[in-house]
This record gives sequence, structure tokens and C-alpha cells, in this order.
Amino acid sequence: MKHLQSKQIAVIGAGPGGLTLARLLQMHGANVTVLERDSSRESRNQGATLDLHDESGLAALRAADLMDAFREKYRPGADSLLIMDREAHVLHADASSRGLTTERPEIDRGPLRDLLIDSLQPGTVLWDRKFEGLTEIASRVHLHFADQDSFVADLVIAADGGNSRVRSYVTTIRPVYSGVTIVEGNIADAASHLPHFLERLSGGYRAILAVGGEKSLATGTKGDGSAAFYCGFKVPENWSKETHAGFADAAGRLSWFHETCPGWSSFFDPLFTHTNQLTPRPQYYCPFDQHWDAKPNMTLIGDAAHVMPPYAGEGVNMAMLDALILATELCSERWTETQSAIAAYEQEMFTRTAEVAQMTMHNTAMFHSPDAGMQLVEMFRGFATESQALSASQVLDT
Repeated sequence: MKHLQSKQIAVIGAGPGGLTLARLLQMHGANVTVLERDSSRESRNQGATLDLHDESGLAALRAADLMDAFREKYRPGADSLLIMDREAHVLHADASSRGLTTERPEIDRGPLRDLLIDSLQPGTVLWDRKFEGLTEIASRVHLHFADQDSFVADLVIAADGGNSRVRSYVTTIRPVYSGVTIVEGNIADAASHLPHFLERLSGGYRAILAVGGEKSLATGTKGDGSAAFYCGFKVPENWSKETHAGFADAAGRLSWFHETCPGWSSFFDPLFTHTNQLTPRPQYYCPFDQHWDAKPNMTLIGDAAHVMPPYAGEGVNMAMLDALILATELCSERWTETQSAIAAYEQEMFTRTAEVAQMTMHNTAMFHSPDAGMQLVEMFRGFATESQALSASQVLDT
């Protein structure tokens, strides 16, 4: 890794992918700084439960020497769920609780982020850096942030998510709208506000996945006593900017739910009356055949590189595997300059994520098909027959 010596590496985005990359690079002695738009590590809710796959997310944690920290924070049994129809009838129950014996143990997004941040050298993450643009002067990259000084780097890795503002400096290829938008909600105190949910989840279940009428609704509890839910439905791409004024109060949110999801049971009503807000998230995916020529000083990982809907549970795993492969290439002695290392990473990434994206889009269509319930039950029973039952977050990367 002689080509990295004395170089400043900037990772934009302190999600699991960016933080994993920073950890792996620091283990090899690289000079790396993570620049994150959040004002602090506590500034916002970090989402729900993720499952880490043995061949990707867990492989990255093993390489980062963080499995002991993971064992302290993961959630045994979080992979158990009920599949329901829109009338709240149970179609299938998976009560599996395999702990670390499974290839896909689960952890809440917040604790995962914390263990990764804690693994970094003090001062690695610079908070409150809202990226606004960059300029290239000679071979160096000048990163510009709102209300902050510019940061100069020799190598920039964008890990700034599906709405990446860095992506356009690497490629002109734009993500494509999937046809599905997700509305997200969070309930701080599930025990007080969702007692009927918790009663239905008694017996070791941690999540409910309901489908019907070409809609989906996934609800899961988190280790801090809160719950999160994600309602997916087909609407035009601009819907999220034009037609959610009714989200402002509980009555409006409930009215929207029943107008959007007709025929759905009142069992689901408390989700919409007890969340403080609903956040619309249009779902995009990158073209399966995307490709660009490697740059000498810039690349993309995670959703910035290959955003896709969450219906295969691969998002965080692909991001962490990106980090592992990119770090391996950057630190390999076979490369004498950075561009070749980036090209090797990107070629592998294009091939790998194209296959995952196609699987994800197949699942996205299935979740929102007229016979989604039947297809999901068949899929879960098929995996159970093979002793590989899917977890809730394996089919919805939340």
C-alpha cells in the first residue's frame, strides 16, 4: 500500500459501510477521516434491525476484528416473525431463534453504528459536515461543506447513501425509480402504545410482515423498547413531494392509511396514530448493467454506488462487503497506484451487485403483487424445508 502512504483519505458518510471502511483502512495504518452530515452520533434515530450475512456483513466485521463487540450488541431471536394478510390473519409463523449459530444474526442499526465508531481512532469522525460540492485541483480533491471549512483529500470514498451528492462526480448514470414508495414511522414506547402488537408477538416473535392489496407493511420491535414500521405501495415517483400533507396529525395519518390501504384491519391503526411522523421514501435502484471508468482519486460504496429497495435485506451487507473489498484492494501490495486498486474493486462490485439488484427487484414486485401472501408463504416454507428460514430483516433491510 505504498501508494497510500502520506495520503489523506476522506470517507463521506458515517453509515455502516463508511465506518467499516475507515476501520479497515486504519488497521493498515492509513490516514482516514470520516465526514458526516449528522450533527452528532445521537442526533437522529438510526432505524430498525439489520441482519448481517456470514459471507458479507459478518465477513467484514471479522476482518475488522469486531466480532466480540458484535456479540455484546446483537439481538438473539430478532429473526422471528409472523406473516399476516391485510386482515391481520396469520399466514405463516417463523419462531426460529438461532442466535450466533445462524449465518445471519441480527443487530439494531444504532448499536452497529456505535460499535463501529468506537473502533475508530479518536477524532476520526467529523460531524456536521453537509456536503455541497467538490473541486479537483491538480490531483487533490477539495470538499466543500455548508458552514464549515473545506477539507482537502487525496482519495475520496463516497458512502453518503442512495441520495448521494458525490455520485454525480463519478458517473452520469442515475438511479431509476422502482415504482414503489415506502412510508416509515417510529413509535418510541411500544409497550405503552402497541400492547396488542406485543401480545400478538408473544412466544418469541419480534416482527410482523403483512401484505395484501398490492401493499406491504413490516413492523419490528427494537432493543431499546421502540418499534419501527415501513409501509410500501405503488405510486408515481413525485407522490412523496406532492400528496402527503395529511401526515401532520394522528387523524390525518390514520385517514391516509385507510385511503391508501383499503380493507386493512384496524389492528394496524395504532402504528399510524402513535408515530410522531411519517417519512416518505421513494425506492430507487441502479441499472443492472451500470459501469463507469475508474477515477484515480474517487469511488463509491454502498447505496451511493448501487442503491436498491430493501426487499432482499442486502443493503447493509453489500455496503460492508464493498468496504472490505475496497480496503483489501487499496492495501494490496500488487497495486502501485490508487486507480488500479479502485478499478479492481469497481469491477467486482458491478458484477456482484447486479445479481443482487435483480433479486431485489424480483422481491419488490412479489411483495406488491396481488398474490403476495401466497408467494411469501411458499418462499418461507421452502427455506424452512432447507433449514434456512428467512428472518424479517432478510426480506426487508430496514
